[in-house]
Amino acid sequence: MRSEAWIFGGNAVFFLVVAPTYWLLSQDPTGTAALVMAFGLTALVTFYLGFHANKMDPRPEDRQEAEVVDGAGELGFFPPYSWWPLWCAASLGVCVLGVVFGWWLFIIGVGVGSITLVGWVFEFYRGEHAH
Repeated sequence: MRSEAWIFGGNAVFFLVVAPTYWLLSQDPTGTAALVMAFGLTALVTFYLGFHANKMDPRPEDRQEAEVVDGAGELGFFPPYSWWPLWCAASLGVCVLGVVFGWWLFIIGVGVGSITLVGWVFEFYRGEHAH
């Protein structure tokens, strides 16, 4: 995580330099506030990654003497295909349209969205890809 901390640290320094420069050249409070908040967020991520990089063993990406084979192995579980995200997105679209056209449509979208969200969360507990 040390390399990621350096990347975010570089971004934080960039935003720290650009924010006052932007304020001096444009006098725009909105853009300056956005740049200051971007600095704060990148500094927060830098601190988090740097703090945890010191507490854990270095990964192969963080060691200079690491070989390619050191990073071999299982990287995680990646689900195959799934139709549930499509239906979750469709129900969210119905909820958004419900805010525009009527609360009755929003309530229908929340009901269908609850069913699709439960289906998406529990899709690997039954069927072909059950654990």
